[in-house]
This record gives sequence, structure tokens and C-alpha cells, in this order.
Amino acid sequence: MQSSTLIIAEAGVNHNGDFELAKNLIDVAADAGADIVKFQTFNAEKLTTQYANKAGYQKINSKVEESQYEMLRRLEINFETHEKLISHCVSRNIKFLSTGFDVDSVDLLVSLGMNIFKIPSGEITNLQYLRHIGSFAKTVILSTGMATLAEVKKALNVLEESGTKRSNITILHCTSAYPTLMADVNLKAMLTIASELDVSVGYSDHTLGYEVAIAAVSLGAKVIEKHFTLDRNMPGPDHKASLEPNELKEMIMAIRNIEKALGNGVKEPTSNELENRSVVRKSIVAKTKINNGEIFTPDNITTKRPGIGLSPMYWDELIGQKATRDFEKDEMITL
Repeated sequence: MQSSTLIIAEAGVNHNGDFELAKNLIDVAADAGADIVKFQTFNAEKLTTQYANKAGYQKINSKVEESQYEMLRRLEINFETHEKLISHCVSRNIKFLSTGFDVDSVDLLVSLGMNIFKIPSGEITNLQYLRHIGSFAKTVILSTGMATLAEVKKALNVLEESGTKRSNITILHCTSAYPTLMADVNLKAMLTIASELDVSVGYSDHTLGYEVAIAAVSLGAKVIEKHFTLDRNMPGPDHKASLEPNELKEMIMAIRNIEKALGNGVKEPTSNELENRSVVRKSIVAKTKINNGEIFTPDNITTKRPGIGLSPMYWDELIGQKATRDFEKDEMITL
């Protein structure tokens, strides 16, 4: 992983099964400055039964009377389309990533050269799937929506036991609700995951807006994943909880600014502060005219700007001493 926050622009299924729309999403992610644009790879036949209901948010947002199976069939990406999308990512200098939702889909992605595995929240209890991904010993990003800490720990152990080092795993705190209510974010759980499991952490954000993603970066998130779309009013299950192009760009700019603002943790003046220090700090100066041999007292000395003379921190040492020469009012005191 890179030292700066890895930003994954989640196109997901917001391409609506349209290759040109998928290309446009890649362009938006690249223009916004994302590190990775991520899609979803699955075979509806292997992912769900033909009679499974859609989730509540999918029923509301897709606006189509169909089963989950029928919806997913429309959103599948075939091998050739994957190749074209990867080629377009190369031309736009952005990394391609896709979440494989079953073992065969993972293998398809491996055959295309993918060396980062993104595990979706729904597969965190899929033992054989976890073992398969773990066996590649590559970089793994694991989302944890709907999971308890015990389930996250168990999935982490499976990945490790299958061959993937913990140092190659990042766990994303996530709330699987689209959109996620602020009261349900529980961002501190990300810190719990980091401390309890001694693992790199990040945040997969499903809230409206992007302020929570910014907060996650300030708390130490190494990966941020955020859905985006060309237009939130488009039909489809995930558009409503996605950022539009200008918002994605704003989020990424804000994250990069926060990274700069976090700094190195050392408390010391910056070069710009050093230029201002002498202007705004004070020195000990003569409050009135002081004659040679006169005793320094609170009645004849005071502190005023600029801070180019004797620091006020020497006040106690100066009181009671004799002036070694004459001082005019406002003149810097010297010993």
C-alpha cells in the first residue's frame, strides 16, 4: 500500500450494463484524481437463486419490477468487456479493480492480471471463497458491513491461514445501508478494528455526501472507497447513494488537503511561522527612560512587540538588576 490514502472510486454496477457508460465512469474517476476505479464481477447464476428478492434499497432505487437474479443478469460484465475496460484504464493512467463475487469470477480477474482482491461485505462469512482468495497471497481489502468484530477476526484468520500475510490486508469499516444514516456510521469502530486486530484499516462510505470519508482519513484510514455515478437520477440500485462527478473530485481534493494538514506529528514552528514569530512575540523594553545604574522594576520596564530582543521569559531574572547604561522609552533592554 502507498503511504497516502488509497482512494477507490467505486463505479460498481453504475454502468447499468452499458460499456460506453462504464468508459465514461473511468474517465470521471481519472479526471477526479482517484487511484483506482472499481467495478463488480459476478455471474448471476452463481451469485443468487432466481427467486431471491432484491434488497429494500434496490427495490426503491432500481424502479423495476424484477428479481435480484434478473437485475444482476443485466449488470454482468463479460470477459471481453473486462479487457476493454482495463485497456481504457491503462490509457487514462488509473488502476482497474473489480470485486469478484464468486470463485470463478475471482479466477477470471486473476487471469486478467489483477493482483489486488476486494472482498465485499456479503462474502465475509464465505469460507471457501475466503480460502481461495487467501491462497493467492496478494493484497486484500476486506469490507465488513453487517459483521461483528468476531466475524471480522475469523475472516482475517482464514485469509492468514490460507497464505496471505496480515501486513497485506486492509480491513474497511462499512455500514451496509444505501444510503447510510449518520447515526449508523459508528466510525469509531474503525479504530476498534485497528487496535483489536492490529491491522491496517480504511472506510467504505455509503453515506450521502463525503464528510465522513474525510473524517475517516483524519482518524487514520489508509483506504477510502466511495460509490460514484454520472447522475444520481439514473435508474439502478446504487446511483442514489453515489457521488456525482464534481462531488467525487471535491472529496479527493479534500482528502489530499487533509493528508497535508495532518503533517508529521512533530510540534515545531513552520518556516512561515518563523517569519511571523518576531512580529507577534514581545521583548522586554523600557517603560520609561532608565538611567545607567537604575534598578530594573515593574515600574520602569514592560513587554512590547517586536520579539527581537530579550524574551519576557527572562523577566524574573531582570527584576532587581542594575542598568549598565541609559535606556530611552521603548528601547530594547539588554544585559
